[in-house]
Formats: sequence, C-alpha cells, structure tokens
Amino acid sequence: MSEWVKLQASDGHELDAYVVRPKGEPKAALVVVQEIFGVNKNIQMTADEWANNGFLVIAPAMFDRFEKNVNLGYDKAGWAEAMRLAGQFAPDFAPQALDVDAAIDWLRNETEKQVGVVGYCFGGTMAWISACRLKVDAAVGYYGGAIAKFATEKPQCPVMLHFGGKDEHIPAEAIARIQIAHPEVPIFVYDHAGHAFNRMADPTAYVADSAALAMKRSVLFFEQHLVF
Repeated sequence: MSEWVKLQASDGHELDAYVVRPKGEPKAALVVVQEIFGVNKNIQMTADEWANNGFLVIAPAMFDRFEKNVNLGYDKAGWAEAMRLAGQFAPDFAPQALDVDAAIDWLRNETEKQVGVVGYCFGGTMAWISACRLKVDAAVGYYGGAIAKFATEKPQCPVMLHFGGKDEHIPAEAIARIQIAHPEVPIFVYDHAGHAFNRMADPTAYVADSAALAMKRSVLFFEQHLVF
C-alpha cells in the first residue's frame, strides 16, 4: 500500500514523501533516497521492491527545497533539468541531511523497529552522510559519486557500499580512496555494471544480474543490522 505524506525538517522546511507499507508487520524501516531525477517512477518502483522485502519505506522528495513535484525521465531534457536542480544542493549537503532526518523521524514515529537508509547515486552519497551525521541504525549506498569527497567522515553505524566497475562517473581511484579510509566498510564492485545499474526503469543503465546480487546482499545486510 502506497501513499504520499508531508514531512517537516528541523529548520521548518516542508517536503513530500512517498510511503510504501509492507504486507503485515514490517521487519524494519528504510529511508530510500532518490537519484537526481526526483521521486520518479524508478524510485517509486525501488521503494515498492524494498516494501516487498518486508520493510516500511519512505522516499523523501529531496528537490522540494527548490521545486515541487519533480518527476524526471532519463532523456536529454530530463538530464538537463536534473543537473540544473542538483546544482542547487549545498556543497556539504547539510540541508539535504535535514530532509533525510525528517524522514527518519517519521519512521521512528510510525514503528519501534530499527531504521536504515539506502540511496542511489546522489542518494548513495546521502546514505553515507546519514551514517556519519544522523542517528540511523545502518546504511547502504549505491554508486554515490561524492562519497570519496566525504571519506574523512566516520560512519556511526554499519555501512555497505555498491559500485559499478564500468562506472563512467566514479573512477576506480575514488573507490580505492574510500576503501583505504574505511577498511571496515564492505564495498562491492560489480565488474560488468556501469553507473545506475540498479535503475530498473532505465534499460540503458539497468544490469539485472548485478542489481539482483546487490539487492540480495543489501537485504541480508539490513536484516543482520536492523532486525532483532
């Protein structure tokens, strides 16, 4: 069952969020953080998939600080608009962390179960930042391009990261920098996958076998650290 709810960040900003409830009692709760294309069809499908795995899920609309109802495709026009909007994020992503925190608070008010964060691309970076700066119980980041920039920050909870070995946006040196700084963090590189290999709604990016393996690993990771 899905619905849209309203959130309020600690600085007073109001934002929308897509919520999906699992069948029956949730095993845990997750914030799903979008790419730079809004809470579009792909992110909603991804949230639905996590709910099908037994999690209570919320996906906050991270562009609401600049523009409401952003729902972009992956064509040339969608990319241009996505880059324009993403250029308005703060360099340290501090306001964006407040929006993720609002989603975490919403989940904690809905359930007593543990709360994790999972994100994709921009959201992958936000999953890392959430682990380092927010009170969250576990985090998984998919191909977060700016994680290396924040590699000096220390996660306060268990973290798992996924990258594509053929990612044209994230060089191998960046992944190595994270590995060196955080040998305790499990990092998986999928040799035959490029950027956004989990993007189900985009056949030009989606790599089914890598996505399935990453999902299997992520579900097991969250079950290990969130389900008691």
